[in-house]
Amino acid sequence: MTDRGWDEDEARPYFFLSYAHTPKSGARGAGDPNHWVRQLYRDLCEAVLQLTTVPAGVPVGFMDESMHQGELWAERLSEELASCRVFVPLYSPRYFNSVPCGQEWHAFTRRPVYPATIDAERTSGIVPVLWAPMSRYRLPKVASELQFNHAGFGPDYATEGLYALMKLSYFRAAYELAVHRLAARIVQVAEETVIPVGRRLDFNTLPSAFNVTAPTKQLRISVLTYHQGELPPDRNPDFYGARRTDWHPYRPAGSPIAQHAVRLARQLGFQPTVHEFDDEVESIIEGNAEAPGLLLLDRWALRDPHRRELVRRFDRCDATWVSVLEPWNSDDPECDGGGRELVELSDQILRITRRAGRPSFLGVTGPTGLDTLEDFDDALPRAAMKAKYAFESRTRAEPEEPPTPRPSLREAFRREPGAYGPDGFGGHRPDQYGPDPVDRDHDPDDGTDHRNARTNDHRDTRDDRDGGDDPDAGMAPLGGPHR
Repeated sequence: MTDRGWDEDEARPYFFLSYAHTPKSGARGAGDPNHWVRQLYRDLCEAVLQLTTVPAGVPVGFMDESMHQGELWAERLSEELASCRVFVPLYSPRYFNSVPCGQEWHAFTRRPVYPATIDAERTSGIVPVLWAPMSRYRLPKVASELQFNHAGFGPDYATEGLYALMKLSYFRAAYELAVHRLAARIVQVAEETVIPVGRRLDFNTLPSAFNVTAPTKQLRISVLTYHQGELPPDRNPDFYGARRTDWHPYRPAGSPIAQHAVRLARQLGFQPTVHEFDDEVESIIEGNAEAPGLLLLDRWALRDPHRRELVRRFDRCDATWVSVLEPWNSDDPECDGGGRELVELSDQILRITRRAGRPSFLGVTGPTGLDTLEDFDDALPRAAMKAKYAFESRTRAEPEEPPTPRPSLREAFRREPGAYGPDGFGGHRPDQYGPDPVDRDHDPDDGTDHRNARTNDHRDTRDDRDGGDDPDAGMAPLGGPHR
């Protein structure tokens, strides 16, 4: 490649195989964890060669084996991503958690895609592969928006993923079928699209196309307290630092409480971040939840009118996806002396939060009683998981559609005026056969058949006993016929 672009006489690789490098297990004698990806790459290259006129010695594809290290690696990667015809990502949970893989996706999709003919509809040069089953995982937006049908690669492939088909001899035929059809799809996409060679980008500065951390894997830990420069005169500064996030309520035990909470959260599988509550509270109150959260509340901060009002507003918004923990050191003489007053103040301001924290979740008794670091350690996992579950329930909730009314006999006689005549039904008023007693007592000389009216009344009464117009009354399970 020259600085001006790809030499027109130089063959471009058909595909770029994008995959997440798997680290070695560390066990003695463990083999190369990326061996199976290399085998797939060789099989794909051979299959594409059989389906094309690529000359001997010309690279059919590209697979990165450098383990993402060094400037030369980044330059080579940028060169291949700017010239390849098709991008082939190997979908797996590890893949979508990889920043380099997200950078590769971003680099390729910076290039425009044109249909090869006016009748062609293909607008993407990406051919994804299910390296592992992904049905239990939420795909990033860029992947979920990609229209691609995996069913054509065989039922075993869609269920097990290509890695399992490779490793288990039972699936040998299924693997060969999947590789053949995958190669055919790569060639088809290359022929049905025009993707001009792009500029070589600075790979190390590219953003990831993925939201690497799923929202429910994040945990936003916010701290409401003082820093040393704003403490009230009767509060010991030894428990505080230059920043509010330096609050160390259990000194000398442990470390600053936010740092300690981060370590505990990581043990639970979260990827936590630390913030000051003053910066978070407005977003929480407005319901702009980015992730579940923990509020580490210093009761001494409630003596400040401004912070007290912030907490009161937080309590009223009922943000169930943010759990509250109140570290309280029983060995601190100032806590022991003024403790009752501050506990009562906390109870008054956090009334809704207290009510939500009643003993109904795996023994959670509310955000009180954290007199020692051990108490805090016991409470944080339950509080973090409770916030996670509340966040998931909140994000999955969808507006309910109005129920479809069940057909009713009385409605069968209510027609729009003019449906069967100028009066709606055989010249009579549309509600003449309805339940209105005035209509049922109509002059018998008007031609009304009161036997039918009484029969309809009887049926309406039966409908009421069965549930009336309740659309769910008497329905068979799972939408079966009403009997």
